[in-house]
Amino acid sequence: MRVCIGGGPVWRCVRVCCGRARWRVCVPACVRRLWAYAQLLARSLCFNTHTSCDTVNDTLFEPVFWLADRLTRLFGRVFVCMVIVLTSSIVLIAYLVLLPLVLRTYAPVWIVWHLCFGHWLIVMITFHYYKATCTPPGHPPQRKSELPFVSYCKKCVTPKPARTHHCGICNTCILKMDHHCPWLNNCVGHFNHRYFFSFCVVLTLGCVYCSISGRKLFIDAYNAMEHLKALEAEPAGVPVKGVGLLIGIVPPESSFQTPAPTFTLKDKLVNKSIIYMWVLTSTVAVALGGLTLWHAMLISRGETSIERHINKKERTRLAKRNRAYRNPFHYGWLNNWKHFLGVEKRSHWITRVLLPSGHPPFGDGFTWDVYPHRKHLVPV
Repeated sequence: MRVCIGGGPVWRCVRVCCGRARWRVCVPACVRRLWAYAQLLARSLCFNTHTSCDTVNDTLFEPVFWLADRLTRLFGRVFVCMVIVLTSSIVLIAYLVLLPLVLRTYAPVWIVWHLCFGHWLIVMITFHYYKATCTPPGHPPQRKSELPFVSYCKKCVTPKPARTHHCGICNTCILKMDHHCPWLNNCVGHFNHRYFFSFCVVLTLGCVYCSISGRKLFIDAYNAMEHLKALEAEPAGVPVKGVGLLIGIVPPESSFQTPAPTFTLKDKLVNKSIIYMWVLTSTVAVALGGLTLWHAMLISRGETSIERHINKKERTRLAKRNRAYRNPFHYGWLNNWKHFLGVEKRSHWITRVLLPSGHPPFGDGFTWDVYPHRKHLVPV
């Protein structure tokens, strides 16, 4: 029996409703959410007539961005543990291997220099990494307040002050957001940007220091390990040319006999530790040094990593109209550094820059001074 209501059979509506019910019962909720998300992405490709290539590309790569954000959030603590383990291993090698060698062979003046400079680096690296990891970058208020804001966040549905951007990994808006750093498991924003940059500077400086000062030790350790391999590979009675060694092998008394290797397990560990330290510090010095120089350039221009791309697009857009774009937050490179480091007087270059300091940055991150021309922010 079929009963038609409004020109349509009831049994067809019942079949559709039953099919939807079976879909909700049989399919897990996570699969249904992914299916709805895929449908939303497909519909967003033809949202309106103003859809551009950038919109289509962003929509197509949205699943990739989503996966990268989830993986970064998941492995954030793993990256922090890696930084702690690698840094601690270098400090351990310095104390157990390099320090006794320095005390035995170096002049007193150089001993004092290495002890003071090395411990200053350790204190600065530990302090700034801890502060950069544990200090919240700053978040705008969740509700509309009297603070000025320039737009609304489409994901948080909250007002956004100037220089505020949404972080997909932290799933919240960040004041003066620069980027999300997986090695900190934290966003780099208004209240911890200085800690992040100082950590990059001192860690790069420490890696360069270890790489340069340990170059001769690395060469000796490498030659020692290569000579040991040659001794183990050659049969007895074959002469082997001696090379400069760091630890372990006694020079041969006769050139017609191959000396037996006298390397102990401790000698091998010492040489391998020196090789490991030099390779790791040299690699980090090159990679992190490039990142540090990039951020130093951005600070000199009064920009963040996100604002760098925004300002570039604005310059291109206004150049087509024969107009010039000026960054409203650029106060001159010296004033930018003073503002970034929190320097108010000359003594602060020592107490707030060369020594660990937990002073807050200028401003609250909600409002920003806009200077049409260069002028000194603070007397120094």
